[in-house]
Amino acid sequence: MCSDIQTIPKTPRSQINTYYSVDRPGHQHFIKTRKMSPIELGWYEGGLIDLRRHSFWLSLAWILFNPIFWNFIARQEHSTRFLTRLLGSPHRGCYFLGGVIFIIGLLRDHYFKQALEHQPTHPLLSQPIIQLISKAVFTSGAILVASSMWALGFTGTYLGDYFGILMDEIVEGFPFSLTSSPMYDGSTLCFLGTALSYQSPAGLVLTGIVYLVYQLALRFEDPFTANIYRQRDLKSNKSK
Repeated sequence: MCSDIQTIPKTPRSQINTYYSVDRPGHQHFIKTRKMSPIELGWYEGGLIDLRRHSFWLSLAWILFNPIFWNFIARQEHSTRFLTRLLGSPHRGCYFLGGVIFIIGLLRDHYFKQALEHQPTHPLLSQPIIQLISKAVFTSGAILVASSMWALGFTGTYLGDYFGILMDEIVEGFPFSLTSSPMYDGSTLCFLGTALSYQSPAGLVLTGIVYLVYQLALRFEDPFTANIYRQRDLKSNKSK
């Protein structure tokens, strides 16, 4: 059976080969695997991010999956009304989808924290001032998320406009007076605060990906939502 991985000593880092010690009845031999590059060694041996951890890739998968999922389902609902027909009303469909989005959001957050627990920390991020900043950043993000949900309500938060549940007018008060997408910005700040509190460079990388994914999602969501309200206004003007 395979035992511990061993490396040949006194070899330049750029030329290190990995060997597997294989025991067989009556003899022992080694199987050489591929040569590791200096970049890989930088990641694997005491580096900032341990890419070997499955939890890192699982967290990344959830970060990418969630906005793809809710945008796909919401657009399908808008074009086919399949959830409305299945559940009997647009409000029930929206409540159902909102519940699913909330649950997969909790799962994404769980796997994000799990990934950080298995990643290297950096001493710079353990400084007291950084830890104070982490708390302030997380609190700011939570305020943006909570106040956005309060201003929009459940259906406004969870894609009710795709179900035909439209708001009478655009919300312009806090937190929308600070940012046009407080849910996404607040969520990103929560990820950032968590990454800093875990002193995790990997968490900072994943947070950057969260930000990029949200910005990409907005490129699809904002024009689509604006078109929904534009169509509503056109129908309203024609009926006058």
